[in-house]
This record gives sequence, structure tokens and C-alpha cells, in this order.
Amino acid sequence: MGADRFHSTSDARTFEDLEGRFDLVINTVSADIDWSSYLKLLKVDGAMVLVGIPEKTVPVAAIPLVFRRRTLAGSMIGSLRETQEMLDFCGRHGITCDIELTPIQKVNECWERILRSDVRYRFVIDMASLPAA
Repeated sequence: MGADRFHSTSDARTFEDLEGRFDLVINTVSADIDWSSYLKLLKVDGAMVLVGIPEKTVPVAAIPLVFRRRTLAGSMIGSLRETQEMLDFCGRHGITCDIELTPIQKVNECWERILRSDVRYRFVIDMASLPAA
């Protein structure tokens, strides 16, 4: 998909190798993680923005935030206006997503694949395949 590098966060050395390297981390997970390790990935004045909502209270130590002027913030999905701005930005810059287009007749097969975690991209149902009423 065009990535120049990949780092697995299941390897503890990744956090050492990448400490202080990022201006921004967008955290999309709702899983339980070591928050301090992720905050340490940020440069001075870096920010981690949460868009996933964890079940448990987020335990964050003050030192990784205060000593390097890091910010921890959150964001919900934007308003219609903000969503349109994002779509316009993507259109101007040729940013697209990878999908698997499927006819409506295969929706049950798609559901089974979702249950098996056998989906590489998002499924998009081709509404043109819907039989005429």
C-alpha cells in the first residue's frame, strides 16, 4: 500500500527506537494499551489525538506530558460541515480508500467473512446490484 516502513508495537524495542520521533499520533484503538509508551513516541510539543474510545479509564502519567509539553486530546466524528471539508480536502489531494465492492446478493457471504476476520478492506455494497422493485 506504499508504506516505506513498518514498526510492530508488539515489539518493546519499537518504542525505544521511535521515542520522540512523531509530531502527531492518531490513536484509533479502543483496546487497553500502555499510554505512557505511546506518549513517549511524541516529540516536544507533539500531540496524541484519541478517536477510539477505550472501555476503561485512560491511565496517563503526568511526566511524559509535562516534561516535553505533549498534548493528549480527543475528537469525535465531525459535524456535516467538518465532514464535507474533509471530503473536499481528500478530493483536492487525491486521497482515497481501498474497498472491496460487493453485490447485494453476496451480503451474507460478506457477513461470514467479517465474523472470520477475513476482510482486508471495507466492504461497500454496490447498490446498483439491488434488484428493481
